[in-house]
Amino acid sequence: MQIIQRSSSAGISKDSSASATGLDQAGLAGAAQGSTSANGPAPGASAAPPAGAAPLRRGLSNWDQPLQNDISSAQQAVDFLEQSAAQLRTLKTDLATKLAARQLRDGQLEQQVRQFSDTWRTRREASGGSLDARLNFSGGEPSSQRFTVRGMSLANLRSGARETLAISVGGGVQGLRSVHLSPGLSDGEIVARFDGALAPAGVRVSSNDDGELVFSTGESDWPAVRDSIAVQGSGVRFPTGQLNRLRAEPEQPAVMPENWGVEDIESMRDTLQQVMGALSHVEAALSKVRQELNVATQRAQSAMPQLETAGVEDLATRFAKIAGEPGYQSLMALTSALVGINRDRVVSLLSLR
Repeated sequence: MQIIQRSSSAGISKDSSASATGLDQAGLAGAAQGSTSANGPAPGASAAPPAGAAPLRRGLSNWDQPLQNDISSAQQAVDFLEQSAAQLRTLKTDLATKLAARQLRDGQLEQQVRQFSDTWRTRREASGGSLDARLNFSGGEPSSQRFTVRGMSLANLRSGARETLAISVGGGVQGLRSVHLSPGLSDGEIVARFDGALAPAGVRVSSNDDGELVFSTGESDWPAVRDSIAVQGSGVRFPTGQLNRLRAEPEQPAVMPENWGVEDIESMRDTLQQVMGALSHVEAALSKVRQELNVATQRAQSAMPQLETAGVEDLATRFAKIAGEPGYQSLMALTSALVGINRDRVVSLLSLR
């Protein structure tokens, strides 16, 4: 399973932060710079931070966005896989129990099969698009659908004279791509030519052990690609004339609950074997995604911004000065600066000293 590696401020509203010029803009900017004197300009005198001041860094906004996407996608995938594994374990146990007792259908097994089928149909949405039908985890990237096309084998493409193929994916003129084939091309060169031609249309190309070209596209784009892929040749490998529709065969999913049946003893035995295989796939995927989640979490922890300690005394002085001033503006500055600050945050900050 391939893993592909991939800010938000909270607590201060846009309006309230705009009104807190004395503390939020002047005081905090001076604290971030770490070099402003306690006797600096009066609160509210200037909204612009001193020259060379470091930008104010606020918590999660300092994480790079791809890292946040990795963590979010991995957590969604873990949740989906854990739910699926729990349902499969229950179904496996009940199937084995009823088979041992030679107890035929009573409605419970049918309900459990339907429940898992419903869960499996939500795979893409529930995992945030990070798990494909083979349970490969794609991180912050959308999941893909792999497929083969009848006639697109390396043996067929190697043979014959020079030919230019016009391939349509997605329909329309923009989806029409050209691939030039000639005698003597290696398998790698053929794959590279198809991949280079189709990549702008959102389709990537590789090959499998059976010598077939393997195409992949975004899972959300798969229906459009499946229903529109066509080719036109010059009569060497593919017919000339109009574009000829090709049959795209999707890669078999890791789990196919639509094939499960519990009508009789034989179908229950067959379903039990398939459930055990599905559970094995799900648990293997869950283990790998958990590892990726741990790695991403460790990266996030190491990337957490270090609190600026320089200028803290200056900030405290400014805060005390504003607190001692009467008037509505000073009250607004203090209340907006304190929004979202609670005891737990204060204790956490003090523990870093």
